[in-house]
Amino acid sequence: MLTTLFAATASSSAIAQEEKVLNLYSSRHYQTDEQLYSNFTKQTGIKINRIEAEDNPLLERLRNEGKNSPADVILMVDAARLWRAQIEGLFQPVKSKVLDARIPANLRGKDDGNGSEWYGFSTRGRVIVYNKANVNPEDVSTYESLADPKNKGKVCTRSGSHPYMLSMIGSMIERNGEAATEKWAQGVVNNFARPPRGGDTDQIKGVATGECGVAVANTYYYVRLLRSNKPEDKELISKVGFIWPNQKTSGTHLNISGGGVAKNAPHREAAVKFLEYLASDEAQTYFANGNNEWPVVKSAVASNPALESLGKFKAENVSIATIGKNQIAAQKILDRVGYK
Repeated sequence: MLTTLFAATASSSAIAQEEKVLNLYSSRHYQTDEQLYSNFTKQTGIKINRIEAEDNPLLERLRNEGKNSPADVILMVDAARLWRAQIEGLFQPVKSKVLDARIPANLRGKDDGNGSEWYGFSTRGRVIVYNKANVNPEDVSTYESLADPKNKGKVCTRSGSHPYMLSMIGSMIERNGEAATEKWAQGVVNNFARPPRGGDTDQIKGVATGECGVAVANTYYYVRLLRSNKPEDKELISKVGFIWPNQKTSGTHLNISGGGVAKNAPHREAAVKFLEYLASDEAQTYFANGNNEWPVVKSAVASNPALESLGKFKAENVSIATIGKNQIAAQKILDRVGYK
């Protein structure tokens, strides 16, 4: 009986390995990724089955499926989310000469000798936007300036507990320490124009209408409005100024979109092949041109005039893996200062 069961299991495993299928669980929900996926299938013959959801439902599904999960690759859109998936044991380490050669060390998970559990495939900056009619850009040129009393009643952000904010605050903890970061967070709360709400596009709109004087947002939301042909978007963006924060000090905070091979991936070989494809020059240009994100591979060439119009900037040099780890301390700070 045991021999029969083992034979059946081995046979099922062999069939799974032979199948040209990849089961992708992704919290990326950008229509522009369609071309990215279809091109992989054309190149390899591997069909992609997708499950797309916001990060919390996606993680809950993976938890519930456990060892029976069909997931091969998990894609997330923030360091905080990648770290959460890692500590819950949802990834497996991968040793790949291609990935290690092409993905910078500070944009991948920690390697304890068995390989990294996740890799970053695109970056986006967290920038400052301000109302050109009412705010002097010199008064809001750094993240720290958002806590300056001179900006009382001007600051808007999305919820502090959102992963984008947790990652930014996690990087501040890494650079400045918890005590200084808590003092900063309290200063930001004191300067709120309104309670935190909405997404990054809502923050930009709030600045344009004058409800807010200054806000933070990810670059691809800003560039999306720049590229829009809608008259209302063109009018909105004309009222907003753009700043690369902390150019004279630590540099602008960067976050990533990344992923790794699922813990119990039934098609592991295809999963690794897919991650290596995401690190190819061709795939990297899809990230830049399709969703206004920067490639992480130096040799990749993008053609996105709106993204390029933002110009060159100094980025912070902080390990993305460390930023994710600091999110617990970041949330505790936010709770203590009443940053909802």
